This record gives sequence, C-alpha cells and structure tokens, in this order.
Amino acid sequence: MVTFAADLRAHEIRPTIADIDIGPDEVTLTLRITLETLLAGIDLDRVQDTNDAPEAAIYDSLRAMDQGPLEAALRADWPRLSQGFLIEVEGQRLSPEIAGVSIPAPGEIELPRDSILTIRAALPPGEAGVRLGLAPGYGSFIPRQIGGGADAYEGFLNGGEMTPELPRGGILTEAAGAVFLRYIVVGFEHIVPLGLDHILFVLGLYFFASRAGALLWQVSAFTLAHTITLALAATGVVKIPASIVEPMIAASIVYVGVENILGRGTMRGRTALVFGFGLLHGLGFASVLGDYGIASGRFVPALLGFNIGVEIGQLAVIAIAFAVTGWFIARPWYRRAIAIPASLGISLIGAYWVVERTLL
Repeated sequence: MVTFAADLRAHEIRPTIADIDIGPDEVTLTLRITLETLLAGIDLDRVQDTNDAPEAAIYDSLRAMDQGPLEAALRADWPRLSQGFLIEVEGQRLSPEIAGVSIPAPGEIELPRDSILTIRAALPPGEAGVRLGLAPGYGSFIPRQIGGGADAYEGFLNGGEMTPELPRGGILTEAAGAVFLRYIVVGFEHIVPLGLDHILFVLGLYFFASRAGALLWQVSAFTLAHTITLALAATGVVKIPASIVEPMIAASIVYVGVENILGRGTMRGRTALVFGFGLLHGLGFASVLGDYGIASGRFVPALLGFNIGVEIGQLAVIAIAFAVTGWFIARPWYRRAIAIPASLGISLIGAYWVVERTLL
C-alpha cells in the first residue's frame, strides 16, 4: 500500500474502502468507514464537507462521542444502516450482520475519524458470484478483493453502482490498462465537477491571458509543476501537511484573481509564478489520490491515469470558458466588463477559503 503524507481536511467526506473476502459460503467485508456520517443520515453523494450538510450538528455530536456510545448507536441503528450495504447473488439481496467494530478514540474532532467495520453475509448454495456496492447517499465506494496480488479487482464506485460479479473462492483480475483508464475518469471528476478550487485557479489563468499562446504557456507550466509534486507527494518523498497546503492553494486563487484585476506582471514572470502555484496544487491532488488506498502494484498506472484525467478536466474548463466568453475577447470592453468582474469573484471565493481553512 502506498501512503500519502498529507493530513486530512476538517469535516471532509472520504470514500469507504472495503477489503473483500469471498468464500464458498460467506462473504466478509472489512470497511474503512466514517460511521458518523452514516449515523447522522448525511447524503454523501451531495456534499463534500459535513459542514455543508443539514445534519452537520448531529455529525459533530457523534464525532465527539467515545468509542462505546458510538458503537452502541451503530448497533442500535443497524437495521436501517444495513440496507445501504448492497450484497447480491443472482439478484437476491443478502442481509449483512456486524462481525466486528474498531473505533478510535475521538482525538482531534475537527478531523474525520476512520473506523473499521467488519460485516459478513451468508451466501446461498451454489457457485454464483457476488456483486457489491453502496446505496445512493452512502458516498463513494472502493472495493478490493484481497489475496489476489497486484492484479486483483479494485473498483471505484459511486453510490448505487455495483461491482462486477466477484467469484467465490477465486479472484477477479484487472489488467493495468483497465486501472489506467479508470483513474482517468477519477482524475477528470476531481476537476469537473468536484475540484472547484482547481477550476477557479484555471479560470484565473484564462481571464489573464488575452492570447491562446500565452494561455498555453501558463497551462503547460501549471501541468508540469503539479505533475512533479503529485508524483513526489504520492510516493512519500515530499511530506507537507494539508493544513498548510490547502490554505496556500486558496491563497494562490486570491493572488491570481487580484493580479488579473491589477493587470500586472509580464508573461515570463506570470508563467514562473503559475509554475510555483502548480507545485502547491499537485500536493492537493496527491492528498485526494491518497484517499483511494491504491495498492502498490497498481500505483504507476493509477497515477498516470489520474494525472491525465486532471489535464483533460482542466482543458474542459478552458473550453467551456472560451465557448461562453471567447466571442468577446477581442472587444475593447472585454477586460472591463468580463475579465475583471470574473477575477474579482474568483478572488473573493479564494479569500473565503483562506479564512475557512485556517480559522473555521
């Protein structure tokens, strides 16, 4: 397993990771999961931060609970919660039971708490395989078959999606090419629609550049920089806490927007600055990629696919921005009426994030 050094962000929503063991008569899932979000009833498909959920106060009270009361709440609510863990054999839904729970002490309550929940379900007679998933509202799901080495199946599913049929007493394998293609999608989704901070930074580059060549140089510098730090942070060479990286990413958004408004900077200086900010954003990408718990044997194709997906997402943002405003770039009023107001909005959002990520 590859580990990432970046710390967690306060109240963030993390995917549920499941190590899956399928025997002839029973399936067992060992889940790394944030129990508080499920107990609070938060729709994990709609929010990226628990503070944005209507149930935020309930989540915070659960997050402060000691292990014993939280486990008791889990077991008392299990008849409801168990409906969200989808286990099927030939279309027949199976009912899982709790086989074990390990909950850490509350610790720093501003950070998510990863508990280990082990569930199991008896399989019906026969040799039919098993399909697994989480119900809509339960968030992203990363199922991994254990015992199959680097080629064993490892998925990334949204709420309501199911795995392929996983065999009993055997391992569903997945080639490196399939991992590469899957993480292109993951990287793209991290920009569109999930990466609002990265979207705003790319838009800041767009509204500064009045020519395609200038924009290409800046985007290329940004790409090169975040590729370097994404690889370094993902392999553990660089270790900078997210509590430092995330506010600095927000500050980079403020700076780019303000510089757009003031109209300062040469092309060479701006490109060098964008390269420096790209190093920061690469660290942010690494912390997200680390949430997926990629097996070491799959790390290279996953990293390459993720990075390509990010680039496609950035180009999509630029393409959309150009489709909306490109008609007016040559007009004398473009900067005054479009570029400056847009840059002001970008800076204000970035400034709010600086405060939120340092003080709230």
